[in-house]
Amino acid sequence: MSDPVGDLLELLDIERLEHDLFRGQSPDERANQRVFGGQVIAQALVAAQRTVSDDRACHSLHAYFIRPGDPKVPIIYQVDHARDGGSFTTRRVVAIQHGKQIFNLAASFQVPEDSWEHQHDMPDVPPPEALKGLRERRIEIADNVPEKLRHEFTRERDIEMRDVTPLDLFHPEPASDTHQVWFRVAREVGDDPALHLCLLAYASDMSLLGTGNRPHGLTWFDPKLMSASLDHAIWFHAPVRFSDWHLYAMDSPFAGSGRSFNRGSIYNQDGKLVASVAQEGLMRQKKPKS
Repeated sequence: MSDPVGDLLELLDIERLEHDLFRGQSPDERANQRVFGGQVIAQALVAAQRTVSDDRACHSLHAYFIRPGDPKVPIIYQVDHARDGGSFTTRRVVAIQHGKQIFNLAASFQVPEDSWEHQHDMPDVPPPEALKGLRERRIEIADNVPEKLRHEFTRERDIEMRDVTPLDLFHPEPASDTHQVWFRVAREVGDDPALHLCLLAYASDMSLLGTGNRPHGLTWFDPKLMSASLDHAIWFHAPVRFSDWHLYAMDSPFAGSGRSFNRGSIYNQDGKLVASVAQEGLMRQKKPKS
């Protein structure tokens, strides 16, 4: 029986080769041309966490995608102990394939502290129970997809998503850059707080890149569009239980020079802001082949 979440947990349980050297795999059942960015972010964060004491949680990470990842070969993660301080610990992680860097990440971990608090309110949107799921909507339009791709298009996912204002994938109209999606891991995964942060990091690369396409009436099905994540940053503000619904409220304040800048705020169902995300992505028009 299919268990996408179990496959994801196995994906994040990277192999330790040496004290600061780890090896991660990619899903072998999908015919992807490149590794999903969220996978590399999450695996690199797992590698960093395994070199940090349990009393410190990640509060921020900053990453660059340097080369497309090859899903057919393992990814080697090398961790550098940049700093071990009294309150903060810093790690740098380099991901390597074919002898070259494909990705690097800097992550900072902190001992919990009490302090003053404030946050912006969560947007007022319909609850997830009132919205159709991603798979349900895809099944309804699967006839528009070539038959050889329908299984991949409609398969069960490890992350459950419910879009507040979905675009028509095949005939999109220009829309607001403001975009909200409810999302969560598709089943219970236990209580490990570090795992829940990694799962949120994995899912944070979903939907965000497409936010910059919305004002231009573009989706990833458009053959004119070339898109890819260039960098990714996350600030974790509070502990996360990602088996519960979270609202990903996104916008794209700028696009130009072949790039779009996209932001996201992630709230739990109680309205608490648990993370903020920023990403710049490639948004380039493909040139016709000569």
